[in-house]
Amino acid sequence: MPINILMPALSPTMEEGTLAKWLVKEGDTVASGDVLCEIETDKATMEFEAVDEGVIGKIIVSDGTEGVKVNAPIAVLLEEGESADDISDAPAKADAPAPAKAAVEMPTPAPKAPVLPKGERIFASPLARRMAAQKGLDLATLTGSGPRGRIVKADVENASAAPKAEAPAPAPQSADANTVMAMYADREFTEMPLDGMRKTIAARLTEAKQTIPHFYLRREILLDALLAFRSEINKGLAGRGIKLSVNDFIIKACAMALQEVPDCNAVWAGDRILKLKPSDVAVAVAVEGGLFTPVLQDAESRTLSSLSAEMKDLATRARERKLAPHEYQGGSFAISNLGMMGISNFDAVINPPHGSILAVGAGEKRPVVNAEGALDVATVMSVTLSVDHRVIDGALGAQFLAAVKRNLENPVAMLA
Repeated sequence: MPINILMPALSPTMEEGTLAKWLVKEGDTVASGDVLCEIETDKATMEFEAVDEGVIGKIIVSDGTEGVKVNAPIAVLLEEGESADDISDAPAKADAPAPAKAAVEMPTPAPKAPVLPKGERIFASPLARRMAAQKGLDLATLTGSGPRGRIVKADVENASAAPKAEAPAPAPQSADANTVMAMYADREFTEMPLDGMRKTIAARLTEAKQTIPHFYLRREILLDALLAFRSEINKGLAGRGIKLSVNDFIIKACAMALQEVPDCNAVWAGDRILKLKPSDVAVAVAVEGGLFTPVLQDAESRTLSSLSAEMKDLATRARERKLAPHEYQGGSFAISNLGMMGISNFDAVINPPHGSILAVGAGEKRPVVNAEGALDVATVMSVTLSVDHRVIDGALGAQFLAAVKRNLENPVAMLA
């Protein structure tokens, strides 16, 4: 029978998406693994691949359609021997997006595969059958999440995996749209509907400020030695087309500090703390309409030049919304640097489940008292560490921030 191709959940928090562009048309023959379309989520534009072999019998959701709910049908696939006459029962169009609500509606679970008497046919995609055979799994023991209980690739993949935790629902807003708009009824304004990214940012940061007990630690860091050291290194690297930024040194300094104070390399996991071994450092990147926090993995063992190259690549693809979920999820710690915008200091909001985030201000010329007790002028950078008190206590956070300061004020040691 014809198979409904459903809107996939391309990230753990995705509830709806935009079908940006079809890469196939009605009548095209597709095989498992062929790219069908491009889908925009709240974070990125991703390719969606076919699970089954067959012919595209009908496209239900057209290019550019926004607000398509996860698990809503977007096309119909015909199997061998079937024709367009067999899809008369298929929906003529996708369900209209439901009006926005204060709380998240979780997708309706797919029907479970029935328990079949011995010898009866089990409906499963060819790819799912191959994967099950490779893993030594009995298809009769699996629950299908595809159309009419059909077993698909994801069901086989999840057969031995622990269930994922449900994403927390965002807290209700303090006032609904109609109430707020009524307050400004006599004033001229432009209404800006929220896209997926802005909705996610609003929900996660509301959650962070309401549920995470933040406290803040501040230090001032002398940058003159680092600036001089960076200038010399960049002269030597000019022939290779490499130019290190101050932010590259900050990433490296924080990664090393997480190793020096390993109890700070941790995340909050609901009823426990997870301590990470590698230093996976997230860095906030501003994009149109929001921000990403791509993650640099194993930053403590990486060279400055490799960190610099990867950071440039991640930032470029973040602005194009081309990052894959694994590139912006994870890490235990984040950096938010507004120094290049002239901000002297600020307090950043922790990105759960991270244990802390470092807010970095601009390097500024200031009067200081030098080691000899004389008045001098130095380049000073203010930083603020926002800390989740459930994960990191005050003294521990102070040790970590001291290690960051020590690394940045003695940059040669970061190359040892």
